[in-house]
Amino acid sequence: MVSVGTMVWLASELMFFAGLFAMYFSLRAALPDMWAVESEKLNVPFALANTIILVSSSVTAQFGVWRAEEMQPRRTAGLLAFKHWGMNEWFYLTFVLGAIFVGVQAFEFTTLVNHENLAIATNQYGSAFYITTGFHGLHVIGGLIAFLLIIGRANLAKRFGQFEATAAIVVSYYWHFVDVVWIALFAIIYFLK
Repeated sequence: MVSVGTMVWLASELMFFAGLFAMYFSLRAALPDMWAVESEKLNVPFALANTIILVSSSVTAQFGVWRAEEMQPRRTAGLLAFKHWGMNEWFYLTFVLGAIFVGVQAFEFTTLVNHENLAIATNQYGSAFYITTGFHGLHVIGGLIAFLLIIGRANLAKRFGQFEATAAIVVSYYWHFVDVVWIALFAIIYFLK
C-alpha cells in the first residue's frame, strides 16, 4: 500500500512540474528574444557537472535500496570496503551528493544575481528560471530530509525488517523522480535553444 500511495503522490508531483514546464514554455514562446539573450548567461558546463553529481546520487541511492532489500542496514566490513556497505552508508553518500547539488545550485543562483544581474524579479526569464529550478531544489531538500529520517529509523530499529526496507524503497522512488525531473529541466533550460 505504501508503494501505491507513493506512486499516486508522485503522479500529483508530476502534474505540479508539468505546470511549471507549461509556464516556462509559454513565456519562452511569447518572448523568444529575451530567452536568447538571458540564456547566454547560464554556465552550461558548471550545470552539467552538477547534473552528473545528482544523477550519481541516484545510483548510490539504488545501491542502498538493494542493501535494504537484503535487510542489511549497516556495513559488514571496513569503511572502504564498498562491496560490504549497508543501506545507511549508501544513503549517507546519497545525502552528501544531494547536498553538494543543492550547494552548487545555490552558488549558481548567487553568481547569476551578483555577476549577471539576473534575479527572480529582473524579467520573465529570471522568474521562470528561478521558479522552476528553485522548486526542484526544494524537492531535493525534501529528499535529503527523507534520507536522514530513513537512516535514523534504521539506526533506532531493534531489528531491521520489511517496514524499514519498504520506507527506504519508497524514498528512493521519490529520489529517482526528482532526478528525472532535473534531467528534463536541465535539458530544457540549459540546452534547448
